[in-house]
Amino acid sequence: MLAKEDRGFASMDRSKQREIASKGGKAAHQKGTAHEWTSEEAREAGRKGGMASHRRKQEQQGGGTVTSDEGSRGQGSPDDDRSANSDTGNDDMR
Repeated sequence: MLAKEDRGFASMDRSKQREIASKGGKAAHQKGTAHEWTSEEAREAGRKGGMASHRRKQEQQGGGTVTSDEGSRGQGSPDDDRSANSDTGNDDMR
């Protein structure tokens, strides 16, 4: 019997994971159930990834403060209520 840490997708070699995931994606497209990103979804995903990357870099450098550039765009931390409501224009809702 395999040890618990030797089972599952995460324990596989990266190339094997990629191969399996690729087959799943191709099958989903053929079946017509694959997710198609809209430009708005892609934009939001890219924004979130950029914010996470920036936050990691700030933490690695020992700084956790919001720079003036971030503050001027109104994109504070993810815990900031203003950033959660910025897409709806309901900045007053708290």
